[in-house]
Amino acid sequence: MQERSAGTEFSRAMAPLAVGNLTFRNRILVPAHTTNFGENHLPSERHLAYHRERARGGVGAIIFESIRVHANSLGRPQAVCGFDPACIEPFRRITEAVKAEGARILGQIIHLGRQVEGDFERTVSWGPSPIAWATSALPPRPMDRADMDAVIEGHVLTARHLMAAGFEGIELQMAHGHLLQQFLSPLSNTRDDAYGGSAENRMRFPLEVLQAVRAEVGRDFCLGIRLSGDEYVEGGITIDQAERTAVSLAAAEKIDFFNVSHSAYHASYSLASQMADMAIDPEPFRSLPARIRIALRDEGHDIPVFAVCRFNTLAEADAIIAAGGADAVGMARAHLAEPAIVNKTVEGRMNEIGTCIACNQGCGGMLEKNLPIRCLVNPRAGLEGVWPELATTGTRQPKRLLVVGGGPAGLEAARTAAERGHIVTLWEKQDDLGGQFRDAVKMPKRAEFRTLMEEQIADLDRFGVTVITGKHADAGSISDFAADAVFLATGSTPVRTEFAGGGKAFTIVEALDDPAALGSDVALFDRTGEWAALTLAEHLADLGKKVTFFSPAGGIAWRTTIYSTLANLKRLREKKVRIATLRKVTAFDGKTLAVEDLSTGESELHMGFTGLVAAEHNFADQSLFQQLRHLDVPVRQIGDNLAPRTALEAVYHGHLSARDL
Repeated sequence: MQERSAGTEFSRAMAPLAVGNLTFRNRILVPAHTTNFGENHLPSERHLAYHRERARGGVGAIIFESIRVHANSLGRPQAVCGFDPACIEPFRRITEAVKAEGARILGQIIHLGRQVEGDFERTVSWGPSPIAWATSALPPRPMDRADMDAVIEGHVLTARHLMAAGFEGIELQMAHGHLLQQFLSPLSNTRDDAYGGSAENRMRFPLEVLQAVRAEVGRDFCLGIRLSGDEYVEGGITIDQAERTAVSLAAAEKIDFFNVSHSAYHASYSLASQMADMAIDPEPFRSLPARIRIALRDEGHDIPVFAVCRFNTLAEADAIIAAGGADAVGMARAHLAEPAIVNKTVEGRMNEIGTCIACNQGCGGMLEKNLPIRCLVNPRAGLEGVWPELATTGTRQPKRLLVVGGGPAGLEAARTAAERGHIVTLWEKQDDLGGQFRDAVKMPKRAEFRTLMEEQIADLDRFGVTVITGKHADAGSISDFAADAVFLATGSTPVRTEFAGGGKAFTIVEALDDPAALGSDVALFDRTGEWAALTLAEHLADLGKKVTFFSPAGGIAWRTTIYSTLANLKRLREKKVRIATLRKVTAFDGKTLAVEDLSTGESELHMGFTGLVAAEHNFADQSLFQQLRHLDVPVRQIGDNLAPRTALEAVYHGHLSARDL
């Protein structure tokens, strides 16, 4: 957890930066990231409120998310287009709002290429070659000259509209495995014409797009490129190739900045690296912008280079700038979690910052579902226009609130209600606060949940919540407390599964508490598809156990996000975790496991297992709630006590309940 009480001057990160004809007030930016806030392919009021708050929070520049240049690149109704002139006025409201707060506003223009399969718009995807991005995807139509001309025209038209809307710069997307990177990469471009083969030929079409956009916007308008430094796929772009591409592009056309990312939209570890979660060390990615910056300067191109990937603090940004690894730093998820991270840091209000924990549950998870992104740490994310900042929503009629339970929902409800000015008491039956967070952090790959837990707990003290631990609450004691409102946040409990044969099936919590009791050869049967079972499999493997993961579904982790699970699967493979899908455990005697093959109905016997973990959805006991209702106590269930779900829902519901008080 970062120190939340020390303010420091971050001279390098806060220094102005010249980028083309623009000057950023500091070197922190919000890079382009999909929000799914669009409405009918146009920017929305939700976009406006979201970006205005981050501009107000002190960031130097904001790059608006992927703006589509052609109808067959839209992909989903929430995707924002730039080729329709109807976008100009709603975009103008956003650019004016951001500029009024002192930040610069740029727009990223993009054609996604083969990723867009046309399910929503009934279009046909395009790509350099008929190579699908995933086993489950369709191959794109290999583009001909007319298709290329249409894409160039779309980029030019979109650039024209963005200038009319008041954007101060444009970022041309050549990263993340989208169309222009698909041409650059030998993995996705196997053409045998002038646009395939050699690196020079593969760069030909992206360069044509770049030159056409530069001709449209003029020499004095800020135009940069987002570039992947490494695809992290065998046969794909490497950092050596990315260096040569950056230098060649800079030699061929005026470029005002390079925003260096990594990965490709490829159904492998590559895609998961793009939004590296808490289980992935971001340090290796941070060498990529440094390499490209050095390569550019060695060839005489003094072009600002931006770095991205899980920069959580201004201290981290300041350090990489000081080391010459980048000229500016993009912080997307950090600003999702804390819109005012810049101002709060430089003002020494570190204890007010909500720190991104890279859980990927509200951002990546919602993105994958084509839903507006959310944030586990910041329940206001995406709701800035609906939920004002808590500092502005103080109550004139403080209520006495009793929160029963100190897990994710209870902690959030207590701190939110107290910040609004209510008189809050929290009872927790255990000696420590945290609830299921305390189980999660027993697994090193989920240890960053400790950061959120500790920040929630610290805020209880900051806002004057009375906390009583080791307190058993029953209907009588709660009723006798005579609160104006009671939030029942007693959580949920694991469900134990009994199997024929008499062998013990451990719950996930029991497995975490005493992994040695499982022995050396563990079967994990998961009927949840959730993070806990997926992470437990890896955790047990890291402890040196042989693990077999049984799933009754056709896959595993169906309730987690592909933006993380593709990395999980890579690590499970490396650790030799065997995955057996369409398998239902039916019996266990302590040594022999009986499994039904759900595809054939046949039974399989597996010998030698020393332990079994059965992951089931938790159970919420409703009896205390019903007793309180019978006593006419003003009670409300929150979090898992209402319905067992994930921490994302628990924290959100705790926050919502406190706002409704």
